[in-house]
Amino acid sequence: MNAWILALRPKTLPASISPILVANALGWNTDYNWLVAVLTMLTALTLQIAVNFANDYFDFKSGVDTAERLGPQRATQSGLILPQHMRMATFGTLGLAIVWAVGLMIEGGLPIILLALASTIAVLWYSGGPWPLASLGLGEIVVFLFFGWAAVLGTEFLHTEQLSLSGWWLGTQLGLISAAIMLVNNIRDHNTDSQAGKRTLAVRIGLTRSHSLYRFLLITPFFMQALAFIVTGSSVAAVLPFLTAPIMIRLIRQMGERQGEALNSQLAETARLLALFSLTLTIGIIIGS
Repeated sequence: MNAWILALRPKTLPASISPILVANALGWNTDYNWLVAVLTMLTALTLQIAVNFANDYFDFKSGVDTAERLGPQRATQSGLILPQHMRMATFGTLGLAIVWAVGLMIEGGLPIILLALASTIAVLWYSGGPWPLASLGLGEIVVFLFFGWAAVLGTEFLHTEQLSLSGWWLGTQLGLISAAIMLVNNIRDHNTDSQAGKRTLAVRIGLTRSHSLYRFLLITPFFMQALAFIVTGSSVAAVLPFLTAPIMIRLIRQMGERQGEALNSQLAETARLLALFSLTLTIGIIIGS
């Protein structure tokens, strides 16, 4: 059981939970659909778990995961879970996500069907196939799109049958912080990925530029929040997320100080920032509604 918990990568799960939490809050002042709220959360969570399982399996098969890797122990590479069992878990979890999504596809029609299809393809294409997205340096972009815009706008559409400027704005903010989580992961694995021929964004642009990009990804959502504060006249939703600004500042400072295995803590703390930022946004949106 401990091996499967390890394979779940629980510290990364705020990336799927956070945007759904905020998006469900956007529909709070409508004829609220609690079934949509539950199913979107279950679908997003199981999709991310499927991605984590797939990454564990495909990185082992391609030789990317080795004993020299600095990240948390990988279940397949370390022999804790057999490759065929991890493959079965990947497709089983992906199948479960599709089961959850059936009700959402019925509710949302063609746009949600297309989003579900794209999400399914992305789960397997991220680390698998002849041209894995991660090896093309597209990991951060994929995370931004699916854990930002797709998650927020798809959920908002299910509640309201429309897309709002707020949805795009919030999806951008959450997508940027989620991309920062992925970037930390790739900065940590820069050397082993480079040796294995995995051309992540961090490998392609180098560590110095990757550190600068990380700072941009964390600072920009707070800059956007400051603009929201000005435009809305200090609404609760605009104010509360600034409670997490000290965490952001500390993470930016620590990014230049941490190397190697210390970046595991950086990754976990960046995910925690995303969770707290999203929680304060959610509370602010609900109070404001």
